Amino acid sequence: MPQQDRATLLPLPPLDRAQQVISALADYIQEAGLKPGDRLPAERELMTALAVGRSTVREVLSHFQALGVVEARKGSGTYLLRAISGATIHMPLALDTEHLRDALLQTLEVRRGIEAEAGMVAARRRTDADLINIETKLDEMERVHLAKGTSGPEDLAFHLAIYDATHNPLFRQLLEQMREAFERFWEKPFDRPDFARRSFPFHRTLFNAIAAQDADAARQETLKILAIVEEDIKEMSR
Repeated sequence: MPQQDRATLLPLPPLDRAQQVISALADYIQEAGLKPGDRLPAERELMTALAVGRSTVREVLSHFQALGVVEARKGSGTYLLRAISGATIHMPLALDTEHLRDALLQTLEVRRGIEAEAGMVAARRRTDADLINIETKLDEMERVHLAKGTSGPEDLAFHLAIYDATHNPLFRQLLEQMREAFERFWEKPFDRPDFARRSFPFHRTLFNAIAAQDADAARQETLKILAIVEEDIKEMSR
């Protein structure tokens, strides 16, 4: 009997569905002996086997795609790009600290290195299509910011567009592994909607640097944004 036929997917208890599906599907891929190029079970099959909804299945498959593990082919299904297991797919990088101030400052040290480099690489490699995407996200961020005084999700989308403009999938993959820690910056830390508000103008100058393909200026504008973030962490956590 083929190894894939012996592997099973079982219904999950009602806890954190998405995380459980991630682990269950990764274990299934390993147990079934799926190899790069093999097709994963269809969405409906996953929904039935795991007793979860379509949105959960799609969230997990999107997560796998962001990590570069699977590829969705229109009209054909989802295919494995690299071998994985439950031990390798779910390794989110997180901080074991109860203090938001410490978590943000420690994450910022990593974020500074990644984002400064991403800005430089994006400035060198961005295409015209990338530039349109980044500016679209920036325009929406500015619109929401001016209307509400804060624009966390739109700000994050702007930075993700810069990551994509690097054309290096590792930037996105690193973010996926650190998403929980990174997203704290855009969730009104310390219950302050004005957190990092002073950095708002530098997002436009960062875009201008990327548009001009000025890598050094892109790095400097990124560092200006993150310097304000650091100042506000220290000031607002007192």
